[in-house]
Amino acid sequence: MRYARAEGAPYTPIYFLSSLGAGGLAISFFMYLMWMTPHKGQPIPSFTTLQAALAGGDLATQALIIAAALGIIVFAYLHVRTLLWNVREYFAWKQTTGYEAFLKSNNQSQLTAIPLAFAMSINVGFIIGAVFVPGLWEIAEYLFPAALAAFAVTGYFALKFFGGFFTRVLTEGGFDCARNNSFGQLLSAFSLAMVGVGFSSAAAMSHVKLTSAIAFMGSVFFLVAAILLGAIFLVMGFRAMMEHSAERETTPTLWIIIPFITVIGIAFYRLNKGLDHNFGVEFSAGSAFSLLTVLFSIQLVFGLLGYMVMRRFGYFEHFVSGEGRSPGAYALICPGVALFVFGNFVINAGLVQIGILETYSIAWFVLYAPLLYLQVKTIAVYFRLNGKMLGNHPAHPASPLPAE
Repeated sequence: MRYARAEGAPYTPIYFLSSLGAGGLAISFFMYLMWMTPHKGQPIPSFTTLQAALAGGDLATQALIIAAALGIIVFAYLHVRTLLWNVREYFAWKQTTGYEAFLKSNNQSQLTAIPLAFAMSINVGFIIGAVFVPGLWEIAEYLFPAALAAFAVTGYFALKFFGGFFTRVLTEGGFDCARNNSFGQLLSAFSLAMVGVGFSSAAAMSHVKLTSAIAFMGSVFFLVAAILLGAIFLVMGFRAMMEHSAERETTPTLWIIIPFITVIGIAFYRLNKGLDHNFGVEFSAGSAFSLLTVLFSIQLVFGLLGYMVMRRFGYFEHFVSGEGRSPGAYALICPGVALFVFGNFVINAGLVQIGILETYSIAWFVLYAPLLYLQVKTIAVYFRLNGKMLGNHPAHPASPLPAE
């Protein structure tokens, strides 16, 4: 089936969140391999460790590996497919008058969804290579510099797109604070944070000190930028919502804090791990547990807040299960993925490591039950949104996009 927007629906860079969500779901299946298969001496599982587990593991382990691998393949394919569709639609849309109007509106910052999706592509590619390419992990040290270069290019475009918006607003004015009654502007901070967490992977996993140090500095730069901008836009968004009320269609942005905190938290966890094994700065299990618990609590607070607001607006009934179509509904996917992924870290890198919980114990399975439900629910919503907004619709030329 060919992807196509609903008749009359204008294009917006927010559609890149469809690709971002699929990539995140691919990574969510990698979590099973990460925390439930043996990979002694390696920070992540690879083709070699998974092959050994398939050959010598019990039936449950074999089934888990096969199911997780299939999940990764399916959603990696959907990620690439929707990414290519978005790229084609984006360049066609740039030729329209709607694009010119878009560049003069608050929505201009939505362009940062593009590097956000491409940063996810690098992460998905890394996982695909580690899991499915024989011997690739064994030469990972040679690949880390290439990954850093890819994230640097992605970071450049994230800064370029946001810089174009920020400098226009500061030099020409025109930012409509009344229409900023959402956390939509936090998308730019999320994009920078995604680049930062990408850099942090090499900082944590490389055993070459120079590579680790360069990755550390790159990660810290983008994380600091993301946190500063995130704090500014968080306050601005709350102020506008409390003065003018939230807009029903943009209420999913209340949950953008969840994926933002996930990438920030994983990045800081990785950076501390890198300092530990490369530079002798101890990062204890208790410190990791403390960090993860604090950040997970923030996610739960915003998750509850956002749910109550969306429930009051009837958002789910209209834009998810109902007839309403809004590309912004794709913003529901990343929070589901992010909470699932970070929950895995809280359980395995937190509770298990401090000795409170044992892997495969009854309590461990009980804690995993809500995470599994969340993953299944997120997948169902993703396919429903794709069916509503990208499937079974006749193709048509890109339509002009309203200024707001």
